[in-house]
Amino acid sequence: MTQHRRRASAQQVRRKRAVVAAAFAGTVALGVGVGVWASEGGGAGPGADVAQTSPPSRPPTGATGRAAAPSSPTPTRTYPLSQAPRTIPAVRSHTAARGPGWQPRHGERVVVSDPRLADEGRLIAGELGLSYAGRKNDVRAGDLRLALGGGGDQESYSLTVKGGRVDISGPGDAGVFYGTRTLKQEVHGGGTAPEGVVRDAPAKPVRGFMLDIARKPYSASWIEDRVRELGDLKFNELGLHFSDDQAFRIESSSHPEIVSKDHLTKAQVKRIVDLAASRHITVVPEIDSPGHLGAVIAAHPDLQLRNANGVATRGAIDISKAGSAKIVDDLLNEYAGVFPGGKWHLGGDEYQALTVSDPQASFPQLAAAARQKYGPGATVSDLAAGWLNDRAATVRAHHRTMRAWNDGFFRNTSVQPAKDLQVAYWTGKEIGARQPLEYLSTGRKVINYNDEFLYYVLGQPQTFVYPTGQRIYQQWTPRVLRGTTPVPARYDPQILGGVFAVWSDFPNAQTEAQVAAGIRMPLRATVQKLWDPGAPALSWTQFKALADRLG
Repeated sequence: MTQHRRRASAQQVRRKRAVVAAAFAGTVALGVGVGVWASEGGGAGPGADVAQTSPPSRPPTGATGRAAAPSSPTPTRTYPLSQAPRTIPAVRSHTAARGPGWQPRHGERVVVSDPRLADEGRLIAGELGLSYAGRKNDVRAGDLRLALGGGGDQESYSLTVKGGRVDISGPGDAGVFYGTRTLKQEVHGGGTAPEGVVRDAPAKPVRGFMLDIARKPYSASWIEDRVRELGDLKFNELGLHFSDDQAFRIESSSHPEIVSKDHLTKAQVKRIVDLAASRHITVVPEIDSPGHLGAVIAAHPDLQLRNANGVATRGAIDISKAGSAKIVDDLLNEYAGVFPGGKWHLGGDEYQALTVSDPQASFPQLAAAARQKYGPGATVSDLAAGWLNDRAATVRAHHRTMRAWNDGFFRNTSVQPAKDLQVAYWTGKEIGARQPLEYLSTGRKVINYNDEFLYYVLGQPQTFVYPTGQRIYQQWTPRVLRGTTPVPARYDPQILGGVFAVWSDFPNAQTEAQVAAGIRMPLRATVQKLWDPGAPALSWTQFKALADRLG
């Protein structure tokens, strides 16, 4: 905005100064201001920093990256307080300041204080059209500097815009990466990173998206696009459910006979895993057992579970047979090398032997195996709990943190699930369903997969309907584990976070493009509530408009 200077009498000057002083006082009292170069956003919070900062040594740039027309030097006091940036998820703290903010200008530098930040530096440099200069100690106008330092949450960061430069720092490279995601959104479409300091950290350490590629094959390129989307939104998990009754979708060297024709090669998976790692996303594999193993059983029919009348039980492996444990452990050991991240999903849900009225009578071989292994009073539920513990032991040897579906934890068994198993709570619809409090009250850590909010099931079978971002945004929080009522706040520390899941029950119900469009707003709403479970500052209409503007 050009400042027009004009001659004035002494009386006019005094009157003008009084008006300016009154306006300045009003702006400070409100804690907000429409910055000359500030991007749109919410008002500054209490305690905003009103300290003056020097204008940058370079002119601000427009959306094209070209320098704006030069103007006369402007005293810093003419900049109103900056406004907090509008990003998804919203930043949790912004200290306002006076100044022109920052825009990327072609040829300016990204520098790092530590070579461990080279990947983050190169990525943001390429995205913003800047030059990656590596590790440098000098300071130049327009610099974006990434640094490691401080203690605390490894996903926390601070982002400071001052003096025509940007500094992003955090105790871990994940936090610095998230700072670059905030900056990328701030300057999207020619916007300006507002003057001041962002201090930000997620409320929940698990912010996930799970994809069922077993029932519907998704192309590697589509999955990679989702990884990029997830990274920009500060998700940190991608779950891959790649084995089910319908298919087994990843190349196997230990059991190639079980792999479906349409599958991902290990080279493709490695590219996905590496891309995810560059975005600080852990890929969480799931080989579900002892149910949902139809694709494995198709190649090994001798392992099929049959009842007392010889009738096959769909998808269920006979856990009384040593060969069943061997083939599943072979796969767990093999894929531990394919997925080097520190997390693993063991499945454990919907074992059909336990859905009948009298499992002991219907499956006498399972009952006999239970008594042999665990004593005369043992039941089929004990055998299933022991199966899950044995698979956990296999994965634990690879130093993974493990989770299992809540209906894989059985009530009234003498064999208790391993203490280090986290509960992936998805439903209250199973036989003998238990409330979340039954898990939380025993000290279990829980991850929220609430199927009433976070399940996108292709074809909408049974009672499922496609979830909407608006419902998640307005009604869901990580404490809403079942139904719509949150558990008591005292259990919040045990709830690690949440996962939005796409299930492919009817694979042809939607194309890949339709799935991507359908989950777009639900993903954004989910991560907003995982980053900050409190009531959002923006209305749903404002949030959706922001998402549309950010692309």
